Amino acid sequence: MTLYAPTRSPAPRPAPRSALKAPQDAPKAPRRALKLLGHAALWSVAIAMPATAVAQVAPAAGAAQAQPVSGSQPLPKTQPRPQPTSLLPGEQARQASTDLTSAPVVQEIPTDYFVTAPDWQVAQAQQLLNFIKGIGNEGLFPRDYQPEALQAAIAAGPGPRLNETATRLFTWVAEDLRDGRTEMDSRHQWFVEDPDWKLRPIKPLLQEALAGTGSGGGIVAALDSLNPTHPDYAVLKQMLLETSEGDKASRAKIRANMDRWRWLGRDLGKNYLLTNVPEYQLRLVVNNKVHTSFRTIVGKPGRTATPQLAEKVEGVIFNPTWTVPQSIVVGEGLGARVMGNPSYARSNGYKAYKTEAGMTVVVQQPGPGNSLGLMKLDMPNPHAIFLHDTPSKSLFNNSERALSHGCIRTENAMKLAMIMAKGLGGLSSEEAVEIANSREYTRVPLTKELPVYITYFTMARDIDGQMRSFDDIYGRDEPVLASMAAARVQKTGQHKTDEPIVPIEAPGA
Repeated sequence: MTLYAPTRSPAPRPAPRSALKAPQDAPKAPRRALKLLGHAALWSVAIAMPATAVAQVAPAAGAAQAQPVSGSQPLPKTQPRPQPTSLLPGEQARQASTDLTSAPVVQEIPTDYFVTAPDWQVAQAQQLLNFIKGIGNEGLFPRDYQPEALQAAIAAGPGPRLNETATRLFTWVAEDLRDGRTEMDSRHQWFVEDPDWKLRPIKPLLQEALAGTGSGGGIVAALDSLNPTHPDYAVLKQMLLETSEGDKASRAKIRANMDRWRWLGRDLGKNYLLTNVPEYQLRLVVNNKVHTSFRTIVGKPGRTATPQLAEKVEGVIFNPTWTVPQSIVVGEGLGARVMGNPSYARSNGYKAYKTEAGMTVVVQQPGPGNSLGLMKLDMPNPHAIFLHDTPSKSLFNNSERALSHGCIRTENAMKLAMIMAKGLGGLSSEEAVEIANSREYTRVPLTKELPVYITYFTMARDIDGQMRSFDDIYGRDEPVLASMAAARVQKTGQHKTDEPIVPIEAPGA
């Protein structure tokens, strides 16, 4: 008989986006030959660039002159893609979001379920029972995994009852350790698909554990292998052990944030960007160590709250343009103002034209007054969320910085752009500075995509390594706490949210 419902088959991956595709609304830019290095600059060189070098990219004061134009515009300058090269010396390239360092081969259709339960020895079932009794240390609840039923099956001895009970409960424990206990509909604005269900399917994990052929062997080792590897998880776990049983609110918050780590991939990789929205900070992690951090401005609560994503940075765009949303062009009358007042258009860096259908399109040209500042990271996603510079630098001095329309404004963004362009874009310092100072839209493709995680933790280590609580600026703790407090609901094999994707109305604003 079938013990458990089958998982959903993974959705097909979308076709990769052309790395050289440029926006149609980009400004005209002369094509200048730019010699690239024969090999990608190493991270160690890029991140060692002195602050004085970064300061060179600041353009001279004054906005670029803008004139109304009509019709389509020429494509902007785009740097040719260098040959792929390792991100760091000796490191193997990771190709897809689920291809993590030292990861096992991903099955075509991973499965967590059995048609017929495998045979269990009493000693193995006892290991599982002991693990369940101590699972509170992982922020989960023994009651969810029916320890009394397993104890009774053990007492009855080997046979179908023990096999089916132990297999069912092992599966439940493994699902929650790997994927998180919180129900999907309680993970508000969480659009990350955890890859671990493909990398660590439960059926072969249990088969190897029962046969003693898995990594480390045994039931306990198999379950421990599913825990998140990020250091913050271990710190939260220790904090839970040290928090009094009587402090129920603190313990519940710790558990909720431990579970959030399970929603992400167990291994984030060695090199990535990670921003914790309530903390208003972005980290650049190189070789598993935080190398640089940047203050951020995130979306306002409500419709423009920043969603949680796991995407890939494909390129760095210097001197970006900004296509003004129609809600501003028409709704706020900007289009008529730009078309009818050339002086206003010039002073604000706007160009406007009408399409054949009669729609007014307004594009803000590159320059220090551009709403995107002097750079943005090209990280294609259906939410229209990205990291970018801003002309409103003084806002970074605010302690509460939920002020944007959803995108993440980044302090010292040109330093980040230089690190990316040199370390992963194959440019020398001189080439990067020349591009930045050119005032021309230029896209520098990366030789290897860099993961970027936009997360939401209300309890985490800050940039100084101290565990702290952060304000729940979007009210996303409450549904998680409620889900954790309720009785466990059997998993359905859902690994992606059903919450609709609503692209932000004014990217970059």
